[in-house]
Amino acid sequence: MSESAGQFDGLVAIVTGGASGIGAAIADRLHSEGAQVAVLDLNLASADSGHASFVADVSDRDSVAAAVAAVAERFGRIDILINNAGIGAAGDITANGDDEWARVMSINVTGIARMTAEALPWLRRSPAAAICNTSSIAATAGLPQRALYTASKGAVLALTRAMAADHLREGIRVNAVNPGTADTPWVERLLDAADDPAAERAALEKRQPHGRLVSADEIAAAVLYLVSPQSGSTTGTAIAVDGGMQELRLRPHAD
Repeated sequence: MSESAGQFDGLVAIVTGGASGIGAAIADRLHSEGAQVAVLDLNLASADSGHASFVADVSDRDSVAAAVAAVAERFGRIDILINNAGIGAAGDITANGDDEWARVMSINVTGIARMTAEALPWLRRSPAAAICNTSSIAATAGLPQRALYTASKGAVLALTRAMAADHLREGIRVNAVNPGTADTPWVERLLDAADDPAAERAALEKRQPHGRLVSADEIAAAVLYLVSPQSGSTTGTAIAVDGGMQELRLRPHAD
């Protein structure tokens, strides 16, 4: 455990999309720091058995309401909400039909609204209420062939600020994390589908100034800071965990 182990003692955290990838890393870190963790996901097959797990579809309000109620019944409180569930989409503005636009926005953006609305009555009672939304480098840098995904994650970043303004005086802090391309099962599936997975991975690594994919644990560490009771003056902001992609402009490597 870290030197700050126990900073989440007694607190209950919900992590959506918490069965794998970034969400699983966040759930594990919160648990290691003393939180009781409730993982919400569509598929719980890979969820850590050390966490309470609940099936939830963030695109369905009834499913969200039932899952949040189940968490509250199990633990009697909700203090932290990690809105991490999301899906990807590839292509330019012509690549996705109206149904796909509606599906991605419903999961990536409206899903945050559904989850937060259901959790709010419990968060308002918490002495250390915090929300962290997973946005993306796509919200702050133009990436090719990611039009729909970028629109959804840009909306997450703007929504984070609006939520922070609405709920600050209720004692609820709201922030976001903006990961670069992360080494997760979702990215692995994208690489596997490429014509040359090794070349595609090399291109993604080269795109990030520090020359590698971001680890899920690095993203989880940033999320822990944002939702920690020790970060009471941090709200309405986003932390980039992207190897410098958002802010740095390095010269190319010499041949």
